[in-house]
Amino acid sequence: MNSAVFPGSFDPLTLGHKDIIDRALPLFDTLIIAIGVNVDKNYMFDTEARIQMIEAVYQNEPKIKVVAYSGLTVDFCHAHQLHFILRGLRNPADFEFEKAIAQTNRKLGNIETVFLLTGPETSFISSSIVRDIFRNGGDISKLVPIEIMPVILNNL
Repeated sequence: MNSAVFPGSFDPLTLGHKDIIDRALPLFDTLIIAIGVNVDKNYMFDTEARIQMIEAVYQNEPKIKVVAYSGLTVDFCHAHQLHFILRGLRNPADFEFEKAIAQTNRKLGNIETVFLLTGPETSFISSSIVRDIFRNGGDISKLVPIEIMPVILNNL
Protein backbone atom coordinates (compact mmCIF):
# COMPACT_ATOMS: atom_id res chain seq x y z
CA MET A 1 0.00 0.00 0.00
CA ASN A 2 1.28 3.46 -0.94
CA SER A 3 0.55 5.53 2.17
CA ALA A 4 1.94 8.73 3.66
CA VAL A 5 1.69 10.80 6.80
CA PHE A 6 1.06 14.54 6.78
CA PRO A 7 2.23 15.65 10.24
CA GLY A 8 1.56 19.03 11.78
CA SER A 9 -0.13 20.92 14.57
CA PHE A 10 -3.09 22.05 12.41
CA ASP A 11 -3.91 24.71 15.01
CA PRO A 12 -6.15 25.40 13.10
CA LEU A 13 -6.39 23.67 9.72
CA THR A 14 -5.97 26.31 7.01
CA LEU A 15 -6.75 26.54 3.32
CA GLY A 16 -3.01 26.07 2.77
CA HIS A 17 -3.15 22.70 4.54
CA LYS A 18 -6.27 21.79 2.57
CA ASP A 19 -4.53 22.67 -0.70
CA ILE A 20 -1.67 20.27 0.08
CA ILE A 21 -4.00 17.50 1.29
CA ASP A 22 -6.31 17.76 -1.72
CA ARG A 23 -3.42 17.65 -4.17
CA ALA A 24 -1.77 14.73 -2.35
CA LEU A 25 -4.87 12.51 -2.36
CA PRO A 26 -4.32 11.20 -5.92
CA LEU A 27 -0.71 10.32 -5.02
CA PHE A 28 -1.43 7.96 -2.11
CA ASP A 29 -3.81 5.12 -1.27
CA THR A 30 -4.07 6.42 2.29
CA LEU A 31 -3.11 9.76 3.80
CA ILE A 32 -2.77 9.87 7.56
CA ILE A 33 -3.11 13.37 8.92
CA ALA A 34 -1.15 13.16 12.15
CA ILE A 35 -1.71 15.91 14.68
CA GLY A 36 1.42 16.37 16.70
CA VAL A 37 1.02 16.73 20.44
CA ASN A 38 3.79 18.58 22.24
CA VAL A 39 3.19 19.23 25.95
CA ASP A 40 5.59 22.17 25.82
CA LYS A 41 3.48 24.02 23.22
CA ASN A 42 0.52 26.22 24.06
CA TYR A 43 -2.14 25.38 21.46
CA MET A 44 -5.18 27.54 20.77
CA PHE A 45 -7.34 24.44 20.18
CA ASP A 46 -7.07 21.16 22.04
CA THR A 47 -6.26 17.97 20.20
CA GLU A 48 -9.87 16.81 19.99
CA ALA A 49 -11.00 20.10 18.43
CA ARG A 50 -8.20 19.87 15.85
CA ILE A 51 -9.25 16.32 15.00
CA GLN A 52 -12.88 17.48 14.67
CA MET A 53 -11.83 20.26 12.30
CA ILE A 54 -10.05 17.92 9.92
CA GLU A 55 -12.79 15.29 10.12
CA ALA A 56 -15.41 17.96 9.35
CA VAL A 57 -13.60 18.83 6.12
CA TYR A 58 -12.83 15.26 5.07
CA GLN A 59 -15.79 13.33 6.47
CA ASN A 60 -16.57 11.87 3.03
CA GLU A 61 -13.00 11.03 2.04
CA PRO A 62 -12.22 7.37 2.87
CA LYS A 63 -8.52 7.75 2.00
CA ILE A 64 -7.93 10.06 4.97
CA LYS A 65 -7.35 8.98 8.55
CA VAL A 66 -6.84 11.51 11.34
CA VAL A 67 -4.81 10.61 14.42
CA ALA A 68 -2.91 12.35 17.20
CA TYR A 69 0.64 11.42 18.06
CA SER A 70 3.60 12.51 20.16
CA GLY A 71 7.28 11.91 19.76
CA LEU A 72 9.31 11.69 16.59
CA THR A 73 7.52 11.53 13.27
CA VAL A 74 10.02 8.92 12.07
CA ASP A 75 8.98 6.67 15.00
CA PHE A 76 5.33 7.19 14.06
CA CYS A 77 6.19 6.15 10.50
CA HIS A 78 7.90 2.97 11.67
CA ALA A 79 5.04 2.08 14.00
CA HIS A 80 2.54 2.43 11.12
CA GLN A 81 4.81 0.99 8.40
CA LEU A 82 4.86 4.27 6.46
CA HIS A 83 7.66 5.16 4.07
CA PHE A 84 6.60 8.68 3.08
CA ILE A 85 6.12 11.97 4.90
CA LEU A 86 4.15 14.68 3.11
CA ARG A 87 5.14 18.30 3.66
CA GLY A 88 3.97 21.56 2.14
CA LEU A 89 6.32 24.35 1.15
CA ARG A 90 5.19 27.97 1.08
CA ASN A 91 8.48 29.75 0.52
CA PRO A 92 12.29 29.31 0.37
CA ALA A 93 12.59 29.55 4.17
CA ASP A 94 10.20 26.60 4.53
CA PHE A 95 12.34 24.64 2.08
CA GLU A 96 15.57 25.19 4.02
CA PHE A 97 13.92 24.22 7.31
CA GLU A 98 12.10 21.21 5.87
CA LYS A 99 15.14 20.01 3.91
CA ALA A 100 17.14 19.56 7.12
CA ILE A 101 14.29 17.63 8.75
CA ALA A 102 13.81 15.46 5.64
CA GLN A 103 17.50 14.59 5.51
CA THR A 104 17.45 13.72 9.21
CA ASN A 105 14.38 11.51 8.79
CA ARG A 106 16.04 9.72 5.88
CA LYS A 107 19.20 9.17 7.95
CA LEU A 108 17.34 8.05 11.08
CA GLY A 109 14.69 5.88 9.52
CA ASN A 110 15.00 5.56 5.76
CA ILE A 111 11.84 7.65 5.40
CA GLU A 112 11.40 9.78 2.28
CA THR A 113 9.75 13.19 2.35
CA VAL A 114 7.49 14.28 -0.50
CA PHE A 115 7.24 18.05 -0.89
CA LEU A 116 4.33 19.84 -2.53
CA LEU A 117 4.41 23.56 -3.18
CA THR A 118 1.40 25.48 -1.97
CA GLY A 119 -0.55 27.32 -4.62
CA PRO A 120 0.00 31.08 -4.88
CA GLU A 121 -3.51 31.70 -3.57
CA THR A 122 -2.67 30.01 -0.23
CA SER A 123 1.11 30.42 0.09
CA PHE A 124 0.80 33.34 2.52
CA ILE A 125 -1.48 31.50 4.98
CA SER A 126 -0.10 30.03 8.19
CA SER A 127 -1.86 28.79 11.30
CA SER A 128 -0.05 31.40 13.40
CA ILE A 129 -1.35 34.22 11.17
CA VAL A 130 -4.87 32.77 11.37
CA ARG A 131 -4.66 32.53 15.17
CA ASP A 132 -3.43 36.12 15.44
CA ILE A 133 -6.22 37.44 13.24
CA PHE A 134 -8.81 35.42 15.16
CA ARG A 135 -7.52 36.48 18.61
CA ASN A 136 -7.80 40.10 17.52
CA GLY A 137 -11.38 39.79 16.30
CA GLY A 138 -10.62 39.60 12.60
CA ASP A 139 -12.43 37.58 9.95
CA ILE A 140 -10.64 34.30 9.21
CA SER A 141 -13.34 32.83 6.95
CA LYS A 142 -11.25 33.40 3.79
CA LEU A 143 -8.24 31.61 5.31
CA VAL A 144 -9.75 28.38 6.67
CA PRO A 145 -12.13 25.77 5.27
CA ILE A 146 -15.69 26.91 5.96
CA GLU A 147 -16.49 23.49 7.47
CA ILE A 148 -14.28 24.20 10.49
CA MET A 149 -15.93 27.46 11.53
CA PRO A 150 -18.53 25.73 13.77
CA VAL A 151 -15.76 23.80 15.53
CA ILE A 152 -13.77 27.00 16.03
CA LEU A 153 -16.77 28.89 17.38
CA ASN A 154 -17.72 26.01 19.70
CA ASN A 155 -14.20 25.90 21.17
CA LEU A 156 -13.71 29.51 22.19
